[in-house]
Amino acid sequence: MTPIQYCYEKVKASKSNFTWAFSFISQDRRDALISLYAFCREIDDIVDETLELEVATAKINWWKAEINRLFHETPQHPVTKSLLNFVHIYELNEAYFIEMLDGMEMDLKFNRYENFKQLQLYCYRVAGVVGILSVKILGFKNQATLKYAHDLGIALQLTNIIRDVGEDARKNRIYIPLDELKEFNVPEDEILKFKESNRVSSLIMHQITRAEVFYKNAYQKLPKEDINPQIPGLIMGKIYETLLVEIKRDKPEQTLNHKVLLTPFRKVLVILSCFFKNKFYALSN
Repeated sequence: MTPIQYCYEKVKASKSNFTWAFSFISQDRRDALISLYAFCREIDDIVDETLELEVATAKINWWKAEINRLFHETPQHPVTKSLLNFVHIYELNEAYFIEMLDGMEMDLKFNRYENFKQLQLYCYRVAGVVGILSVKILGFKNQATLKYAHDLGIALQLTNIIRDVGEDARKNRIYIPLDELKEFNVPEDEILKFKESNRVSSLIMHQITRAEVFYKNAYQKLPKEDINPQIPGLIMGKIYETLLVEIKRDKPEQTLNHKVLLTPFRKVLVILSCFFKNKFYALSN
């Protein structure tokens, strides 16, 4: 199995929504994005699958050394061997990969966040950085597009947090800021015991509103000249925004006990609508 084949298998096994958006780009750019997302899966798996803190920390440190080897053109892992073909072509900075690993370390060290400032740093490291690297791979002309990527990445991660409130609680993780639990009079125990209530509904609606603001800000920051190459990211954004619509339509507090997902047919409709809408707009005067 070649390094790029390994990456495709890794991403395929994750059943990620992101692969839906990769159908509209060239093979080289697709291979680069698949390699990037395979890296994300590798380091995510450390947090998800490694029970011992010391072992997980050692694995993160190994990956930090491996990133150093990557940028010295001596990678050992199939994912970094594949990334070697793209890091210089697309100017994928070493510091961004270290930021992602720092985000994974936050997951090892913290299972609560005191306020949104702390949570936003986490979201930037695990998702905003991925958005910036993805923009570099897809191609852009205007530096403002990097700000779009930053906000879109955070919006996507906030959506993940909203969707996975119950799933994370089963792992004794609460990503919703603790000061906001207090503001809405929701004890931690209510989240950890999956108790649905009007208070929890209001708390989650507050999280949804914040995510919607990040989506709106992201789209406003994307210059028209870069819409066409960034359509895959816009598709991802629209899929996740639609997920928020579904959560709002049902009782938001049900995310404690039910993971909301879009059907493949619904995703196809969202993808086609987003693709043609942005394609026509990008080509208009």
